[in-house]
Amino acid sequence: MKTVLRWAGISLALFVMAKAAWTTMVNTALTSSMAPVDYTQTVETGGPLEAAYMAMGSQPVERWEVPAPEEDWGTFVAYYPAALPQTGEQYPVVVMVNGTGVGASKYPAVFEHLASWGFIVVGSDDPSTCTGESADAALAWLLNENADPDSRFYQKVDQANIGICGHSQGGVGVFNAINANPRGGLYRCAVSLSPVDIEVAAALHLDYDPTPTRIPTLLLASSAGDVIQLDGLQQLYEALDAPKAMARRTSVGHGQMLYTADGYVTAWFLWHLQGDEAAAGAFTGGAPELLANERYQDQEIDGL
Repeated sequence: MKTVLRWAGISLALFVMAKAAWTTMVNTALTSSMAPVDYTQTVETGGPLEAAYMAMGSQPVERWEVPAPEEDWGTFVAYYPAALPQTGEQYPVVVMVNGTGVGASKYPAVFEHLASWGFIVVGSDDPSTCTGESADAALAWLLNENADPDSRFYQKVDQANIGICGHSQGGVGVFNAINANPRGGLYRCAVSLSPVDIEVAAALHLDYDPTPTRIPTLLLASSAGDVIQLDGLQQLYEALDAPKAMARRTSVGHGQMLYTADGYVTAWFLWHLQGDEAAAGAFTGGAPELLANERYQDQEIDGL
C-alpha cells in the first residue's frame, strides 16, 4: 500500500510540475516573441553537424501570406527560397504546428532558417493547434496553390517529401495531424519538440494517440522545467512503432526548445526530405553525433 501511495505521489508531483511549466509557457507566449532573430548565431552547439545545420542555409528567403479560412487561425504563411518562382525545381515542405498562443508571427526566424535550407515552410497563427486541423488545412492550401497555374507555387511542391514539426501543444498537434486528419498519410517524417505529456494532455483536453505513427520521428525536449518529464518522454518514445530518436537538451527551458535544437531539426528534415547523407550522420552510422553531444542527455536512437 505504501508503494502504491508513493508512486501516486510521484505521479501527482510530475503532473503539478508539468502543469506549472505549461502555465509559465502560456503566459510568456502571450507577451513575447518566441525565437530571437539571431538565434542561429547565438545558440551554443555541441558538435560539428549540429553547428553546420544551426547556421543559416545558402538560399535567400521570401515570405507570402493569405487569410486563413478560420478567423482564429489568422493567416496561412509560407517562407520559401527566393529563387523558387524562377526555377523548374520542386521543393520539399515542412508544416509547422504552433504551441499555445505562439502563432507563426511569433517565431519567423525559425521559418526563415528552414527555408534558407531549401524548404517551403508553412504555418498559421492558430493559437490552439492540438487537433492538427489547422496544420492539415495549411497543407491543403499549399497543395491547392501547387495545382493553380496562376500561383507562385504552381508545380513547385515536392509532394513525395513533406514533413511536419510542432512545439508544445503543437508537438501534440503533430501526432494528430499525422494520425487523425485527411492528409496525414502525406507526411514522410516528423519532429515533436517538448510535446505535452500524454497524461497531462488528457487532463487539459489536448488528447492524442501516438501509437499509429509509422514515419521516422524525432522527439526532443528540455531536461528541466518542461511540460514533459523524462518518464513521459520515454512513454511517448516507446509508444512509437517507427524509426525514431529522442534526446533532452540541457540548460534550456520549455520555450527555448522551439529553436535551440534547430540544428538537429534541420538535419533531420534534410536527411529525410532531401536525402542529405551528411545530415544523416547526426542520427545514424557507426557514431551518430547526437549520442555523443554533451549538450544533450537521455539520448536514444532506434530503427534508423
